[in-house]
Amino acid sequence: MLRWQTRTNNDFMAEIIGSIWWLLVVLGLLVTFHEFGHYWVARRCGVRVLRFSVGFGKPLWMRTDKNGTEWAVAAIPLGGYVKMLDEREGEVPENQMHEAFNRKSVWQRIAIVAAGPIFNLVFAVAAFWVMFMVGIPDVRPLVGEVTGLAAEAEVENGDMIIAVDGQNTETWTHARLNLITRALDRQDVVLTLENRFGNRIDRRVELSRLGDNFNEENALADIGLNPWRPVRPAVIDTVAPDSPAAAAGLRSGDKILSINGDEVRDWAYLGALINRHGGDGQELTVSIRRGEGEYDVQITPAKQRQGLFGSRLVLGITNPPLSAEQRADFERAFVQMRFGPVESLGRGVRETWNLASASLGLLYRMITGKASVRNLSGPITIAQVANDSAQLGFTQFLFFLGLISLSLGILNLLPVPVLDGGHLLYYAIELVKGSPVSEQVQLTGQYIGLLALAGLMSLAFVNDILRLFG
Repeated sequence: MLRWQTRTNNDFMAEIIGSIWWLLVVLGLLVTFHEFGHYWVARRCGVRVLRFSVGFGKPLWMRTDKNGTEWAVAAIPLGGYVKMLDEREGEVPENQMHEAFNRKSVWQRIAIVAAGPIFNLVFAVAAFWVMFMVGIPDVRPLVGEVTGLAAEAEVENGDMIIAVDGQNTETWTHARLNLITRALDRQDVVLTLENRFGNRIDRRVELSRLGDNFNEENALADIGLNPWRPVRPAVIDTVAPDSPAAAAGLRSGDKILSINGDEVRDWAYLGALINRHGGDGQELTVSIRRGEGEYDVQITPAKQRQGLFGSRLVLGITNPPLSAEQRADFERAFVQMRFGPVESLGRGVRETWNLASASLGLLYRMITGKASVRNLSGPITIAQVANDSAQLGFTQFLFFLGLISLSLGILNLLPVPVLDGGHLLYYAIELVKGSPVSEQVQLTGQYIGLLALAGLMSLAFVNDILRLFG
């Protein structure tokens, strides 16, 4: 089934508009910061900057400052550039020779080129710093259903993963990153667990026994670890006045059994089933249990706005409060990560380091064939995740910004000639041999780099399409 077949046409269009908008916001912000790094260091090194452009192609807006630099916003918003005075790209007046990029020392050129990726890393640290100061809700690695290798290692429902091979894991994000890398390497792992009573114990999970069909996208399930979630019966507590549920005669205490024939296992499934079957104003057949009897009622859900562009379908009902035991597990599982400015800065640096290490490790494993190239994402996935994270709130969007900025920094440092890392490779060779790399070698490298980058982007785009239709 295609992804958009479970939604109304308006919802689908709203998601497209929202995704495009947030993609432009994210790329515009991060590209501007990246290129400003090049610009700022170039000016510090005495290089004349001819144009600072956000986007490629025909300028939609342009102005010239007192230094003669053209500031432009161009039509194709998938990148940007800083054009500097350079004898290799055109004639340079004699009185401006000292301002040409190619006339600067190799160390100055290295600083100018490296500044873009470095500014991306600085942006990531800043985003995570603000995120931790404002406070981000997160989920501790509390284990729910246990199967497979984890069950054989005697990991139990209700255990919390405190550390993976001695590395602390405060959230499921950290636990998942540590487990995926070890699973890809088929490396046995020692989990430090804390049970419901506060006792700690180590359990060895034999990831070396993972089969060839292991999929890092479903790493936790393949290992046998499933995040805990509260299982709550789909019993109605309150019915809002003038709501679809009230119009259909639903009452407090009714238990919802199914929607259009699909079983409602617990309250968590309710929203997804309503939105799956209730598109385009369709009437739902809701089966309920009231006392000893079972009944079918017809309900047309109402649309409720969610976020800037999104919406969802609702019936106008709430579920009962958590039980004491569920509340205790809920308080164990969910945490608000909020700290003071100094500690937040330290955590921002550490988060950047951890994510950079994980990203580089995954990239290395993709190159060596240990990880699937399906992990690559293109603009469609980035747009969707940008829209989703924006709907979840400011701090979730900050985390996404930091992650994408970090990814852009790492990508640009790859030794591919058309990227910053390729230019840095040329300058490293120049330092060793004592003279610049020949223009012919650079030109050949540009062609190879363009082919490699085109292949990489095509693969990422294909992955986006497969996810969209998956």
